Amino acid sequence: MNIRKLRFDEDYPMNLLLLADPSRKLVEDYIKRGECFVSDIENQIVGVYVLLPTRPGTVELVNIAVTEGMHGKGVGKQLVSHAVETARSRGYKTIETGTGNSGIGQLALYQKCGFRIVGVCPEFCVNPLEAQILT
Repeated sequence: MNIRKLRFDEDYPMNLLLLADPSRKLVEDYIKRGECFVSDIENQIVGVYVLLPTRPGTVELVNIAVTEGMHGKGVGKQLVSHAVETARSRGYKTIETGTGNSGIGQLALYQKCGFRIVGVCPEFCVNPLEAQILT
């Protein structure tokens, strides 16, 4: 598996990005302001994430998603680890992410990758632009 920044001549994997956030408007905003990375296997995109600068020294990991057939195979963990390494290499001191509480899988993944719960935002899915749950 290869994880790389999406090239300018490539289309965004909108089908995957919309799995992580069903609001096309928000997804388009994230990809315009952030950096999109994809994981591919044999030229097939199987995962995606976006790093979005939010404040000086802080970046948010948004829109992390993996194709259904690749769930449970370590792709998500590799994407999160890559995001953390990329953020650190760019000089960010804080990396945040947020997730809904619809499944414990996402929370477990982030915690296995070193994130810690620092708060709960009941309106997270109502207004995700203002919510950061993990850091």
